Amino acid sequence: MGTTNRPGNPDIILLMLQEAEAVVIGSGALGSSVAFHLAKAGLAPVALVDKHEIASQTSPRAAGLTSQIRQSELMTRLATMAVEKIKNFTIETGEQLIYSQSGSLKIARTPEHQRQLQRDVELGQKLGVDIDFVSPARAKLLMPFFEPVAICAVTYVPGDLYMEPGQLPRGYAKATARLSGVLLPNTTVTGFAAEGGAVTKVITDRGEIRTSIVVDAAGAWARLVAGLANLRLGAIPTRHQLIITQPIAGVEPHQPIARVIDCNVYIRPAEGGLMLGGYESDPLQFDMATLPADFGIDDLPLDVSVLHRLAGLVLEQFPIFHNIAVKEHRGGLPTMTADGEHIVGPLPELRGFYVASGCCVGGLTIAPIIGEMLAEWILSGKPPIDLSPVSPTRSMVQTAAEDALREDCRRQYACHYWPKQFSDSGPTQ
Repeated sequence: MGTTNRPGNPDIILLMLQEAEAVVIGSGALGSSVAFHLAKAGLAPVALVDKHEIASQTSPRAAGLTSQIRQSELMTRLATMAVEKIKNFTIETGEQLIYSQSGSLKIARTPEHQRQLQRDVELGQKLGVDIDFVSPARAKLLMPFFEPVAICAVTYVPGDLYMEPGQLPRGYAKATARLSGVLLPNTTVTGFAAEGGAVTKVITDRGEIRTSIVVDAAGAWARLVAGLANLRLGAIPTRHQLIITQPIAGVEPHQPIARVIDCNVYIRPAEGGLMLGGYESDPLQFDMATLPADFGIDDLPLDVSVLHRLAGLVLEQFPIFHNIAVKEHRGGLPTMTADGEHIVGPLPELRGFYVASGCCVGGLTIAPIIGEMLAEWILSGKPPIDLSPVSPTRSMVQTAAEDALREDCRRQYACHYWPKQFSDSGPTQ
C-alpha cells in the first residue's frame, strides 16, 4: 500500500511502504530524474531510495556544465534536448532552478584539436546546434580573462549553460514527493528477490518492498547494487575535483564556460569567482566493495595540488590563475565507462531491472532527458529513440577483464575532451 512522503523516522515510512510500482535506487541527478518522470507519468507509488541523505553525494559536487556537442550524434541530440528541459525545469517540476545560459568556448592549442573543432562544427550544424568558430578577439570579448595566445582555434556554442548542481536532483526529488513519490533516505539496499527471471522485491536494511520495476541509479555504488542481483556493470568510480576561487573583480555570470582541449581543463564563473576543474592523467579509481559500509562522498580524499597543476597548464591563456586564492575545493565520484558512453536501459538477465549509470562526468546536465527517456522505456516497453549505443548489454560494459576495463576507463577520463583521438603522448599534464 502506498503512502505520501512525510518527515519522521524512515523506519516508520518504510513499514508503511510495503509495495511500490517502481523502486529507484540512488537519488542523484539520474535517479531523481527517472523517479520524477515515472511519477509524472502516473506511476504510483514510486520509491526513491538512497543509502545517504537525498541528493547528497556526487551530484551536488559536480561542475554543473552543459556541453551540447558530444562525441556521438546520439549524445549530442540528448544533450541538446537536455538543455531545453533544464530551461523548462521550473515549469515542468514546480521547483526553482537558476541557470546562466552563457554559452561555451572550446579552445584548441594544437592542429589536431583544431581539426577536432572543425568536426564539432560540422556535427553541430548537421544536428541543428548553434556552433561556429569565433575570432580570438571575439573570444576575449566574451571571456575577458582569456588571453588568446598560443592557440589554433576557438569555437563558441551560445546555447550552453551552467548552474549550481545541487538544484537539479533536489528539485526532482521534491517534485517526485509531491506526486506519487516516497523518499527513503539512509536506507541501504541489501539484496533482491526474483521469481521466474523477474525482480519481485527490493530488500533493504529497513525492510522489503514488493515491486516489479527496479532502477539502479546508485552512482558510485551502481556496480555493487547490480552485483546484489548477480548482474555485471562495467562502470568505474573515478575521483573528479574542482576549485572555486575567492571573488574576482570583473567576473560576471554571463561570461561563458571555457574548455581547453589538450589539457582537459574547464573554467566558468562561480559565486563571483572562477571555477576550475579538469581531468588528470592518472585519476584515483575506487572499488566501493573495499570501502567501509558507511563511506560517503564527504569521506573522499581530495588533493588540491591536482587543481594547481591543471591551472598551471592554462596560465598562458588564463593568467588570472597566478596566485589564486581558493574559496572552495570539492570532489565526487562520477562513474566512467570504457567507451565514454552512458549506461541506460534494461538488463535482460533479470526482467524489470534497469540501469541509469556511467555518467562519465557529464551525467548531471544530461540527466533530465535520460530520466524522461528511461521512464518512457520502462512504461512502454521500448525506448522512444534508438538507445542501443548506451545499452547495459554492450560488451565494454559486460567485460570481465577488470584490469583492461580500469585502464580503458582511465584513458576515457584522462582524454575526456578528445576520447576518439587517444595519442601515444597522451594529454598535456
